[in-house]
Amino acid sequence: MDVLRPYRAMAFNNLWANHRLLSACSALSAAEWVAPRTGFFPSLRATLNHILIIDHFYVDAMEGGTLGPVAWANREPCATLPELQAAQKAMDRRLIAVVEAAAGHDGLERIVSVHRGARIQHERLDRLLLHLFQHQIHHRGQAHAMLSGSSAPPPQLDEFFSVGEAELRAGEFAALGISEARVWGEG
Repeated sequence: MDVLRPYRAMAFNNLWANHRLLSACSALSAAEWVAPRTGFFPSLRATLNHILIIDHFYVDAMEGGTLGPVAWANREPCATLPELQAAQKAMDRRLIAVVEAAAGHDGLERIVSVHRGARIQHERLDRLLLHLFQHQIHHRGQAHAMLSGSSAPPPQLDEFFSVGEAELRAGEFAALGISEARVWGEG
């Protein structure tokens, strides 16, 4: 049994969903990108930058780094959409690499040290991954709702696991350099 399969699939789903969401944002004007919107964060730019900085915080820890709260010192490190697209894609690939590296000796049970400023949290890798995936889905949902009130139609984000929708993903997967076989650990 491939215990990494669900984690690998979620990491690739994260890459794909961020790609789709950020691509949809490319239809926005610069003013719409930063326009005040209803949500936990006040704009699409702020919400999507938040996803990036929290990814940075956790992925760094999962890689053995000690970045800690410095990750969110700049709440919006990417002012433009192209900057954010490039940074998020690179971060998503780092997350995939973390998951794929879990095939090693300690696997998903490896203890990760998360530097939280005044203290260090020790958490299993599988639990941190689940937390991070939930965080990403939560805030992508907020951004998706924000897009509903803009000139750009929000993209479909929940067809990743549907076998019947493989054709939908084929072109996007090719553009991202991934395949169904790699996602599911079948080649």
